[in-house]
Amino acid sequence: MAAEERSKTPPGASGITRPPRPRLDQPKRPRRRLLPDYDPEAFGRLSERIARFLGTGRFIVWMTLVIVVWLLWNVFAPVHLRFDPYPFIFLTLMLSLQASYAAPLILLAQNRQDDRDRVTHEQDRKQNERSIADTEYLTREIASLRMGLGEVATRDWIRSELEDLAKDLDDRRTPLPAESDEDR
Repeated sequence: MAAEERSKTPPGASGITRPPRPRLDQPKRPRRRLLPDYDPEAFGRLSERIARFLGTGRFIVWMTLVIVVWLLWNVFAPVHLRFDPYPFIFLTLMLSLQASYAAPLILLAQNRQDDRDRVTHEQDRKQNERSIADTEYLTREIASLRMGLGEVATRDWIRSELEDLAKDLDDRRTPLPAESDEDR
């Protein structure tokens, strides 16, 4: 009986069922990821807005006001309402936290600006190459026109030739002083 079953299985098949092969004409199913999904463009735009704000006088004024209020509250408020006594360790922690987030956001914004500048520079370079090529083409065309005009009779040249011919004809018509009408 086992020989009969073996004869029914196709050659090369071991009898173990394999999962169906994925179809190549269809996209893969998305896998579950451990990290959350985020839009890098949206995050980049947000980092640029934050970096732009951190570079303004408004940020410095607000930060100064917050620190002054923090210090005044923790120095002059009643003891039971103070949340960060004299060495102001919590304030130091908050400023360090703000700086630790601000630095990478500023760097990210600078990298995005560098990428935009690189693209703009590349486009400018290509435009300059096209302008140079156009200028060289026009220079060659003007040179060929000048060479062609060198072989063409200009109006001034024709006028001077006609004037010379008219002068020669006048010279031939005018009788010479030794000749008179009787000699003819």
